[in-house]
Amino acid sequence: MRLRSVFARNLRLLRQGSGLSQEQLADLAGLDRNYVGKLEREENSPTIDTLEVLALALQVDVEQLIRRNAP
Repeated sequence: MRLRSVFARNLRLLRQGSGLSQEQLADLAGLDRNYVGKLEREENSPTIDTLEVLALALQVDVEQLIRRNAP
């Protein structure tokens, strides 16, 4: 599985596991909701800075967002 796919899956699973909507996660991370949706659909790739703010918003280590096995 490509890293972009791994990230998209992990982001969606971690967000849903936290009980957050895409909009709520976007607000916590200071991102646009449409961008979060594009990340989850593999339409965009995150920057290192985006990985960091998403991890902080989800209260996880950045490694959990890119780990190849499920979070």
